Amino acid sequence: MRITVWGLTVSSSWGNGHATLWRGLIRALTEQGHHVTFVERDQPWYRDTRDLVDLPGGRLLLYTDWADVLAIRRELLDADALVVTSYCPDARAAAALLAGEGRGTSVFYDLDTPVTLARLAAGEPVDYLPEHGLGQFDLVLSYTGGPALTALRDRLGARVTAPLYGHVDPAAHRPVPAQAMFRGDLSYLGTYAADRQAALERLFVAPAARAPERRFVLGGSSYPADFPWRPNIHFMDHVGPVDHPAFFSSARATLNVTRADMAAMGWCPSGRLFEAAACGAPLLSDDWDGLDRFLTPGEEILLVDTADDVLAALSLTDAELRRLADAARARVLAEHSSAARAKELVALLSLSPSGEREIRAA
Repeated sequence: MRITVWGLTVSSSWGNGHATLWRGLIRALTEQGHHVTFVERDQPWYRDTRDLVDLPGGRLLLYTDWADVLAIRRELLDADALVVTSYCPDARAAAALLAGEGRGTSVFYDLDTPVTLARLAAGEPVDYLPEHGLGQFDLVLSYTGGPALTALRDRLGARVTAPLYGHVDPAAHRPVPAQAMFRGDLSYLGTYAADRQAALERLFVAPAARAPERRFVLGGSSYPADFPWRPNIHFMDHVGPVDHPAFFSSARATLNVTRADMAAMGWCPSGRLFEAAACGAPLLSDDWDGLDRFLTPGEEILLVDTADDVLAALSLTDAELRRLADAARARVLAEHSSAARAKELVALLSLSPSGEREIRAA
């Protein structure tokens, strides 16, 4: 299959969750015999932090002006599937191009469905959505399953919907030797988000304050100067994908905190969750509807709601935490790898859409 994607970025992992997901998915699609062209606007903030310049087996097309895309549109449109994603800066122009001249299966992939629906509910503009909704696309994929699929049909006119959840590339995320700078009792990796702050303070900062003898490690970008740091919270700015395995492999446990819109809607596993599991990290997480569809609480992941819950988890023996981590890693490699998602995607693209319906991916 030939697939053309108009997306936010695959070339820079700075401050976004799209790049790592696309890298794993494209690698898996390529290994399965498909070819992907990723079309990305060359934006200054990603140009300055670019950590990928070539797509092995695929093609990365960086452009500075939409006219550059139009100049080679016949080449780009000569594909079996044409995908436009959320937060693509030229999503509306790409959707119009597909509607006017596309012949392959047209797809909108919303990797930010809870944010999309929350902004619509608040009456805020969503500039990556076509003006008349999603009815023009043969298939609408969502990073979020459950009730989000119904909302995409009811509120945006999507005719055929299916989940394409997060995933992990085991070639990029795997257990590695611990590194001293990442060692700690509990780690957390994530870009600062205001709607995640309350939960982060409850599940990371508060336990650090109550257990000054323990070491807490936080990695991520954009944290404000007034963040409530503690002496035993060790911070490092943006941790690049190449360092993620060491980050997750070095602490006794790692914490997942879900953004408010994602937690409220449920059925939206963070890619970081699967990355940490693939690296062999014992997982602690806040709870949300549908989480047990991906990992089994108490056996593969520990759910925490208070500082007491976190401290109780950290009081477990290394052997107990290792059993938890091993079970999660086995589950993730079997069901939530990039290769598994690539097969799901190809199966969905191979279906002939007919009428208004929901496809439930395995």
